[in-house]
Amino acid sequence: MVKNKPDQSFLNLWNLSFGFFGVQIAYALQSANISRIFATLGADPHSLSYFWILPPLMGIIVQPLVGAASDRTWNRLGRRLPYLVLGAAIAVVVMCLLPNAGSFGLTVGGAMIFGFIALMFLDTSINMAMQPFKMLVGDQVNERQKGLAYSIQSFLCNAGSLVGYLAPITLTAIGVSNLAPAGQVPDAVTYSFYIGAAVLILCVIYSFVTIREMPPKEYAEYHGITEQQNEEKTSMLKLLIHAPRTFWTVGLVQFFCWAAFLYMWTYTPGAIADTVWGTTDTNSEAYQTAGNWVGVLFAVQAVGSVLWAVVIPRFKSHKTVYVLSLLLGAAGFISTLFVTDQYVLFISFLLIGCAWAAMLALPFTILTNSISGKNMGTYLGLFNGTICVPQICAAALGGLILPLLGGHQVNMLVLGGVLLVAGALSVGLVKETYAEKEN
Repeated sequence: MVKNKPDQSFLNLWNLSFGFFGVQIAYALQSANISRIFATLGADPHSLSYFWILPPLMGIIVQPLVGAASDRTWNRLGRRLPYLVLGAAIAVVVMCLLPNAGSFGLTVGGAMIFGFIALMFLDTSINMAMQPFKMLVGDQVNERQKGLAYSIQSFLCNAGSLVGYLAPITLTAIGVSNLAPAGQVPDAVTYSFYIGAAVLILCVIYSFVTIREMPPKEYAEYHGITEQQNEEKTSMLKLLIHAPRTFWTVGLVQFFCWAAFLYMWTYTPGAIADTVWGTTDTNSEAYQTAGNWVGVLFAVQAVGSVLWAVVIPRFKSHKTVYVLSLLLGAAGFISTLFVTDQYVLFISFLLIGCAWAAMLALPFTILTNSISGKNMGTYLGLFNGTICVPQICAAALGGLILPLLGGHQVNMLVLGGVLLVAGALSVGLVKETYAEKEN
């Protein structure tokens, strides 16, 4: 007989996800500035998407391994928390190195290679630090509260995004230089990465102080795991083959959504520099101003996500709010084609934020309800493939698609809107199940 997990206080649910705040600052800095950094180093716009292939490729390898390993881990640091520490430690080091890629006296090609490798480690470490928080909610929160728990996680995630996105323009406003010699990254961006690394350290410390993970015996009781099952070792391939249908149907929705957002992260700097500031010169002051404004727009997206994350739990049907959220996001993406005013773009990115809030909360709510606790970490690690694979595909195809769409980077944002519509249609294939109720 499976014991029912007790309801948790709001504070406990908050603490389970608070570290996401620091992790997301790092992720936001990466998302908003990577294309800007590589363009500043000298990358051709048609090649920008290729710089995004290796990070998710590493993620699809590392995440299932982290999930499987954490399912079998228990020591004085806990079950999931050791992997949070390792990921955060690597992320902090790389965040201090990446923005300096053009300042080490390397050739343009050498700086590109250094930046490429640093990006690979940054994305991998951020995902390694991020994944334990998703697993902790699946481990410790009952089905009734999971929607609320993942919405809190979405709120904290977007609050962290606000800090990360606004850091460069804020530092510029207080006098930090937003210009640099050709091939080097402005101080406003570099110092933003330093600040993000410091906050990440503090958030990891807070997580260790406040989170109590279930010891193995208690975990087994709440997830219906017998001693025999606990000793069984099931291969990841076997688990993947026998994954519940929900894993694959939600994964299909994820494919369209994450491909769309990969194009947003890659092409928004060049798109608005062209459509709003009328420049494609990456060394111009106008381009760097547009780069700062991308952070503002992504912050607006985060505000939209925070607001929408409050609305999502009020819907009784996960599928209904999932579809609505993705369609609102699609409208935001497509509208960028027609907007030439930097402030009107706020509307576009508020709508995009609705889709982002749903992507952060709903897939994990639906999936963790459909799988048992025994292999929770492994399945969530494997499920990360539904985040990585679409980014790999989108990045590999981006350089080929851009010329077909006239070479205008804003058209890639429109394509992102079309992909979100496809994602919304795919939600109809999802059927929600509750594994632990069936045990």
